[in-house]
Amino acid sequence: MEGMNRKIFAASLFLAALAPLVLSLASCKKSESVASVKREELFSLGYGAFEEQLNMASGLNATGAVSADIAMRDGFFYVSNGDSQKILGLNSYGDLLTLYHNPETNPQPLFDSSDSRRSSSQKNVSTRKTVDYPFNAPSLLALDSRQRVYVAETLPKERRESADNKILLQVVLRFDSDSFVDYIGQQGVGGTPFPFIRKIYITQDDGLVVVCVAREGFEVFCYNSSGQPERDVLIKYSDAPEWGEAKPGISRYAEIENLVPDLSGKRLYVKADYYETSLDAASKVQNGINDPVSVVFPYDLQTKKFGAGMEVPAYEEVVSDGFSKQVYKLPYDMLGAAKNGWLFFTICLDSGCMAQLMDVDSGRVIRRKLNYDARNVVFSAFSLAPSGIISALLAEREKAKVVWWRADSLIDQ
Repeated sequence: MEGMNRKIFAASLFLAALAPLVLSLASCKKSESVASVKREELFSLGYGAFEEQLNMASGLNATGAVSADIAMRDGFFYVSNGDSQKILGLNSYGDLLTLYHNPETNPQPLFDSSDSRRSSSQKNVSTRKTVDYPFNAPSLLALDSRQRVYVAETLPKERRESADNKILLQVVLRFDSDSFVDYIGQQGVGGTPFPFIRKIYITQDDGLVVVCVAREGFEVFCYNSSGQPERDVLIKYSDAPEWGEAKPGISRYAEIENLVPDLSGKRLYVKADYYETSLDAASKVQNGINDPVSVVFPYDLQTKKFGAGMEVPAYEEVVSDGFSKQVYKLPYDMLGAAKNGWLFFTICLDSGCMAQLMDVDSGRVIRRKLNYDARNVVFSAFSLAPSGIISALLAEREKAKVVWWRADSLIDQ
């Protein structure tokens, strides 16, 4: 609880320091020109109850959080839709290949000659499939090299458990292209449910990594490709290693903000944010918080020890007010790890997202803009493929777009 209070205090100070930025947003200018990664709009999905449509009512009406996600691998896309209790498996043209759905809450799909978009030959050799499963609220997605689908599923209230002051409410379901395979819990296949799942990842050997949010920090569970447990670890918010030198009159707060596994599954990359506050000598009142410093540490899952940290450059926003200007540094969010030892970070603004790529071996940093008009988007979900391609589901008022940015070309150089 002490760590949580410290985290809330640090966050409140940081928000207070950002107030001038919000008030002066209209006069905001970028401090540098950054090249863009070309966005390719691949296809769109309409809203409704039919098999190729999404139900985004909870998010579009701002009545609750949307339970939806996207994952891409080798040009195949999967979109989960908790409100419709289904998952769509599509190719890069938007053709529906596999529909995983709850038949009790979804209409029978029309996989027949009434599909007017197909030629007569295509109608005779349709490869569309349906997989029935009694979904409750499928959400987070991940794909392995065999195109098996992993999805976080929230259990109904009557099936949830409580243990050690934690509510255990989610499992990870696993499907192949034809059927439900099994579900994975804390002890592996058929295990007890997880606490709230923040994200699921697949390693290069098709192992599963489940990152859960606990009261005191992050619980990480690792499994092999068969779903058997290999290791688990609790990393507390307060476990952030020391960083920088102590300064007289300066108080420092550090919190672990996020973590992602590397593709080997042998280590985590842990991002910690460091805040400093100073005390006004005259009033004896804290006079604000300095710009946070973000640092990424490798964490060995076998030895359970942190390695040497690497500072993550902040995104800089310049706010002009008459003849004066102020530079505000905003921390990036860590999206994930890709091949060749690259970490991907993003920060989303009204004009789109900024992506920052960092080579953990050399420290090389690449910054690019991911163009889209965020003001027209009511919900978004981003996904990073092992190859380095960034995909997104961008839900607008009239339809949901599936797009990607070929950032893989940047890390292949």
